[in-house]
Amino acid sequence: MQFSNLCLNNVNRLFEAMVGIDQVLEKLSTVIDPDLKKDIVSMGMIKDLELNDGNLKFTLELTTPACPFNVEIEDDVRKVIGEITDLKNFDLKVTAKVMEGRSLDADTGMASVKNIIGVASGKGGVGKSTVSLNLALALSESGAKVGLLDADIYGPSIPLMLGMKDGFMEVEDNKLQPADSHGLKVVSFGFFADQSNQAAIYRGPIISGILKQFLVDTNWSDLDYLIVDLPPGTGDIPLTLAQTIPITGILVVTTPQDVASNVAVKAVSMFEKLNVPIIGVVENMSHFICPNCDEKHYIFGDGGAKKISEQFNMPFLGEIPLNSGIMAGSDLGKPIMITNPDSPSADAFRKSAKNIAAQCSILAAKLQDEMTSESSNEESMPEASTS
Repeated sequence: MQFSNLCLNNVNRLFEAMVGIDQVLEKLSTVIDPDLKKDIVSMGMIKDLELNDGNLKFTLELTTPACPFNVEIEDDVRKVIGEITDLKNFDLKVTAKVMEGRSLDADTGMASVKNIIGVASGKGGVGKSTVSLNLALALSESGAKVGLLDADIYGPSIPLMLGMKDGFMEVEDNKLQPADSHGLKVVSFGFFADQSNQAAIYRGPIISGILKQFLVDTNWSDLDYLIVDLPPGTGDIPLTLAQTIPITGILVVTTPQDVASNVAVKAVSMFEKLNVPIIGVVENMSHFICPNCDEKHYIFGDGGAKKISEQFNMPFLGEIPLNSGIMAGSDLGKPIMITNPDSPSADAFRKSAKNIAAQCSILAAKLQDEMTSESSNEESMPEASTS
């Protein structure tokens, strides 16, 4: 009889724990990711959940370390768990695992790169390379693994902007090994040429071949984000990127004035025709903040990027202020994200980087839904009868 009661107590204790876990999951399912518009339970963000004698612990796995709502989601989780009165202790661990924003099954050559973001502009002179570099640094600062590909073969500038004039890449096992700088994996044609006076005189097919080699013949290792700094316009290199590998999407960089935004529209149109998602638009040199009065001055006009955002119904992801420190840092090989991380410009890059990461997560969730739907449709299709 004593043994029977002991077994019964164990069963009751197990049943109570199961009921408690259901209650916990029910509470957590009320927490909605503001970007994905889905609850964190159905998104699989709750890991390693354990409930023993009123002691609860689990891991909250966000979709990116650069999530703009990470604090908000964590606060919501703690709030709903606090509503469960029977808990004695609560141990929460917060981590992040970047979602795959492109079909890796269709890209065996770069299967270790979860997201590829092309940074494009319609014309030169909008600071696209500066934006690409500092966004990559901001994403890396958040804890993500980031690579930077300088795809402007004719005018590579990333080595100069990183202070890597004497940088180089080695070849091991027939793979290019990226150079390392500030935690970034960097590849650029500038490492193969004397940037002071040697021009790259190549026709389109050769340029496309160089880009393909940089993409698929490079040991990128495991990356959460690969930022590809594209040359201005809609020529061979942007086309090659879009047609060679699956990419997460395109980030458009422009300045406020109409002469820049009107040309940027052409880049948007080209990628839309190629069925490449547009992640959003960032406005560089958006305004100047007076150091004496903190007043904003719109030197190049106002609202160019927002017009593109409204016209194409795509997210407006941020505005970067005009700052002489950004320009000087680029010329000296000292990016502002490194030399002045507490500046308003660095904060603007961080904010834009978080918004970009959020859009990548949204695209990744959409891709997962599409793949799940296709898999369900294939399973539900009747097999062809044989006579």
